[in-house]
Amino acid sequence: MIDYLLNILKGALMGAANVIPGVSGGTMALLTGIFEKLINAIKSFDLQAIKFACTFKFKELFEHVDIRFLSAIGIGVIASILTFARMLEYLFESHALYVWSFFFGLILASVYFVGKKITKRSIPAFVLFVLGTAFAVAIAFMEPAARNESIPYLVLCGAVAMCSMILPGLSGSFVLLLMGNYELVMIEAVNTFNLKVIIPMGIGAAGGLIVFSRLLSWVFKKFHDQTIALLTGFIFGSLSILWPWKEAIIQTFQKGDEIKEKVIGYDYALPELNAETGIALVIMVIGIVIIALIETMAGKVKTD
Repeated sequence: MIDYLLNILKGALMGAANVIPGVSGGTMALLTGIFEKLINAIKSFDLQAIKFACTFKFKELFEHVDIRFLSAIGIGVIASILTFARMLEYLFESHALYVWSFFFGLILASVYFVGKKITKRSIPAFVLFVLGTAFAVAIAFMEPAARNESIPYLVLCGAVAMCSMILPGLSGSFVLLLMGNYELVMIEAVNTFNLKVIIPMGIGAAGGLIVFSRLLSWVFKKFHDQTIALLTGFIFGSLSILWPWKEAIIQTFQKGDEIKEKVIGYDYALPELNAETGIALVIMVIGIVIIALIETMAGKVKTD
């Protein structure tokens, strides 16, 4: 039971991370030691699982797909997204600097702890780290697309965002921001439970997850250190998205009778020497400490 509750907590960390543009739930999964287990569990939704379901062999089905583990992670993710999305709307409006500072600290610490998982340092691993960093930084400076509420596009958003959510260092929320539908999905649809948006997103997410988990599982087993190096680069590069001292560049446009706004980029700046910056730095350190504690707890669980 304690193990089940602990997995719910890990799922909650993944869900909370996925709500923040620039933070990946996959990073939390990697740090808490469940990433490979999660990928392999998702991958187990195969023809054998369908055969068990069609023949009503539910005991065998639950064992085959490790439903106990997946249900705990799912409960944590969904509960966290549903609660955290509402809180996030308020926090970004009133304390954006502190929110960005906290998650900057989380990801900064994550770079170190994920990088430690590389068992053998090599030139190919270093090159992949640099490439991963460059790719994540390049994504940070892309201009977001316009909002699109069509069902095929929402299905595509679900598939791409979900693949990004489970890939450490690439944020599903930021991908949604680039695709123009972050506010529609993570703020409006989640808070109002808009099924016209949630259902096609869910279909795309499920399909993308099942396909991508197979690829990711194979790559992880075949090229473990190189994959970790690339993912560490993704995480390091995502710090450019999370830099706290920035101002959003807002573009207004008309849609029918409404005037809409969208974020098309950020103006970055250096922190000023004042009390607000001091508080932000303290919050950043708190984020670093939390990741250190999570990594320590995950290590103890593995040992036990």
